[in-house]
Amino acid sequence: MKLYTCTNCKNPLYFENSFCLQCSHTVGFEVGKFNLVALDNNKNGYSPVNYKNEVYRFCSNATYGTCNWLIPITQASPFCLACELNRIIPALSTDMNRDKWKSIEIAKHRLVYSLLRLKLPVKAKKSIAEIGGIVFDFMGDTSPTERVMTGHDNGVITLNIEEADEGLLTRHKLDLGEKYRTLLGHFRHEIGHYYWDVLIKDSTHLEKFRQLFGNEENDYDAALEAYYKNGIQPNWNNFFISQYASSHAWEDWAESWAHYMHMMDTLETAWSFGIGIHRREMQTDVYNDPYTIADFDAIINMWFPLTFAVNSLNRSMGHADFYPFIIPAPVIEKLRFIHEVCGVGG
Repeated sequence: MKLYTCTNCKNPLYFENSFCLQCSHTVGFEVGKFNLVALDNNKNGYSPVNYKNEVYRFCSNATYGTCNWLIPITQASPFCLACELNRIIPALSTDMNRDKWKSIEIAKHRLVYSLLRLKLPVKAKKSIAEIGGIVFDFMGDTSPTERVMTGHDNGVITLNIEEADEGLLTRHKLDLGEKYRTLLGHFRHEIGHYYWDVLIKDSTHLEKFRQLFGNEENDYDAALEAYYKNGIQPNWNNFFISQYASSHAWEDWAESWAHYMHMMDTLETAWSFGIGIHRREMQTDVYNDPYTIADFDAIINMWFPLTFAVNSLNRSMGHADFYPFIIPAPVIEKLRFIHEVCGVGG
C-alpha cells in the first residue's frame, strides 16, 4: 500500500482513514488516481482541497463506516467499484455482525486496490448466468448442520463471516496448521481461482501452467479427498508454497497467487516508506514501486531481504515470524509465471 498523507496538512494517514486527526478534514479515496485526499464540503458535494474541478460524493456504505471511497457526483450507482461487487452482506441487526462486516470490507478494499494496481479487470457480475465478473457473498451459518463454506464458484466468492472473528480465526489457524490465515489471505486465495478462469483457461498460457502446476483436469474432488485422507506429502515444501497447494493444480495456483499478491502489496508499502536493506549480500540494484517492475528477479531480490529483516524484528519482540514461509526454486518459477501473465511493468 502507498504511503498516504493528508493533502491539507501532510499528516500521515492510513488507507482506511475517513478524516484527518490533525486538521479534522474529511478524507476520501479517489479510485482512478489512487489518491487519498482531504476534502471540502460544498453545496454540490465534496471537492479535494487542492483542486476544485472534481466533485464527489461518498459510496453509500460510508454510512456504516465500512467504506471511504469516493464516486463522481454524476455516477448513477450509489456504490463505489469495491462495494458494487457485494451481493450479500451480513444482517446488520447486531453490533457483532456490523463489526465483522467492517473487518471484511477493510480486507476486501485492500484486495480491490491491489487488483487495480495490477491493472486486472474488475467488474461486478450482474447475474449468475453472466460469464465473467465478480460478486461477493458474506454469510453466516444458519445452524450447526448448515455451514457456509468459504470458496469460489464461477466468479461468486463466498466468505463465512466467522472468519472475521479473531478468536475463531486463530482456532482454525491452529487446527488446520495454517500459518497465515487472515481475511485478506482468504480473499487473495479465492480471487486467484477467479483469475485462473480469466487469465489461464482457454488461453495460450495453459500449457505453461500445466508444466508448472500440473494438470487441472485431474479430478478435483478426488484430489481433495486424497489430500485429507492420506495426509501431507513429506517433501511438499520442496515444490509448494503451502501444504494445501499440494492438493491439486487449482489450489497450487490459488495459493501461489495469494502469495504473489502478499509480495507485491508488502513491497509497495516498504518502498513507499523508503524501507531498504543495506547489508551487502542483500542489496539489489533496483528498488522501486514493484507494480512498475517487469523483471521478476528484481522483485524476489527485494522480497527475501525484506522478509528476513521483518522476521528478525518480530523475533526481537517475541512474536512469530511475519512471513513464515520458505520459497523453493519451483515456487519462484510459479510466482514468476504469475508476474508475467499479469503483464506487470510492460
